[in-house]
Amino acid sequence: MLEISLMLDTIMRFGINVVAMLILIFGLYYRRYRDKELVIAASLFNIFAFGVLTILSSVEFSLAAGFGLFAILALFTLRSEPLEKIEITYFFGSIAIAVICSVHGTSLEVTCVVIGIVLLGAYVLDHPRILRSAHGIKIKITLDKIDPNVLSNPEEMRTYLSRRLGVEVIFHKVGSVNYVNDMVSITAFYRNKPTQ
Repeated sequence: MLEISLMLDTIMRFGINVVAMLILIFGLYYRRYRDKELVIAASLFNIFAFGVLTILSSVEFSLAAGFGLFAILALFTLRSEPLEKIEITYFFGSIAIAVICSVHGTSLEVTCVVIGIVLLGAYVLDHPRILRSAHGIKIKITLDKIDPNVLSNPEEMRTYLSRRLGVEVIFHKVGSVNYVNDMVSITAFYRNKPTQ
């Protein structure tokens, strides 16, 4: 009887986990950023983490094994493409939801309240109307010849990007410069120019 009760509790927690993850990743992140690759990765990572953490919370698990698990996760990070801050935040949010839902020491009511607070925080703090004047976009620019100002004169490069993109670039960050292929990877934060 205890096993059936535990199984039903786990199924309910998994349902809460999936609904919360879908709201965070598909309802908020995908609608705002349209990054299919991160959506799939964060969703699957959430489900995998829920499974692992559910098993680990029901058995004796040493501290050393826990550190080993985080070491494995760190290796994934080192071997993968760097994520932007907002991507890391949503990815961590997906994992946090899995952790919150998989811990059997809390009641379902407390779990739902905490998940609600997490989702409300993500909705409000990343709402387009909160910081509506600035937008982030990833752009890859391939140049015949790399502009000499790309690293030496950030203000001149910002002006060039504004003129080239037709928006007011507020800030830009050079991700990589490839002199072999004459390619520069830049992340730009911009404000649309007011219509006259």
